[in-house]
Amino acid sequence: MKIGIIGGGSIGLLFSYYLSEYYEVTLYTRTKEQADAICQNGIQLKYNGQTLRREIKTNSFENWHGDEDLTFIAVKQYHLRTIMKQLIEKQTGKTDFIFLQNGMGHLKLLELLNSETIYVSTVEHGAFKCNPYTVEHNGIGQTKLALFKGSNTLPNSLFLIHGFPVVFEADYYQMLIKKLVINAIINPLTSILRVTNGEIIQNEHYLRVVRNLFAEIAEILNLDDEGGYFQLVLEVCERTSANRSSMLKDIEQNNQTEVDSIIGFILEEAERKKIKAPICQMLYDFIKGSES
Repeated sequence: MKIGIIGGGSIGLLFSYYLSEYYEVTLYTRTKEQADAICQNGIQLKYNGQTLRREIKTNSFENWHGDEDLTFIAVKQYHLRTIMKQLIEKQTGKTDFIFLQNGMGHLKLLELLNSETIYVSTVEHGAFKCNPYTVEHNGIGQTKLALFKGSNTLPNSLFLIHGFPVVFEADYYQMLIKKLVINAIINPLTSILRVTNGEIIQNEHYLRVVRNLFAEIAEILNLDDEGGYFQLVLEVCERTSANRSSMLKDIEQNNQTEVDSIIGFILEEAERKKIKAPICQMLYDFIKGSES
């Protein structure tokens, strides 16, 4: 099976490393310089004090045409609109797509693609890009996949990769909503407070904000099992207590965040349903102000 991966960030490097053990993988990067660096050095994975190396076929995105059986889209949400335009213009093959973005703002773009089968996913791994060809795998989680359209043709071997668990979910919307709720609480609060994931539930004052924010989000999204969702948020905070959220890392590195696809999506839902969302709006404005 031939697999294409578009995006040379931490997730693109991580997926390229693990999938290349079982499949013929080509990583497509935004710049020729990164593609050349990976061709020269391979992809290097740091995990448990070891540095492992794997040779990867690499090319710049301008040379992608969708000839692989399956293409993973591993760019950040805010790059997706530009990428989608190029995917539509450049695709000549009949590849299926798997989208790895946070949030739910990208769903309305997916119908534009000329593809019979499209999957969406949530990625729970902790990964940090050290340089153009090195990624640190600092937390093993699950990759959850669900069909957005079409029929499931994924090989069973994809769900059997050692150290890289992949799970198939029946309902893409419920899968994405769960991750959205988690991200909408952990990401903005840790970014504004400049704290780790665990600290927002360990500090009683921060926890009060967490509860109020969750209540607002639960009303907007009409969550059917509020207690279950809130428990899930607490469990993720505890399990990743020492981690710094991706949005906090973006703020610290003066990068654009994915707040539009996370809190922005919730604000759009609130406006559509005519529900007031003062906490979400305040957090959104704080994060956008930090990006400026």
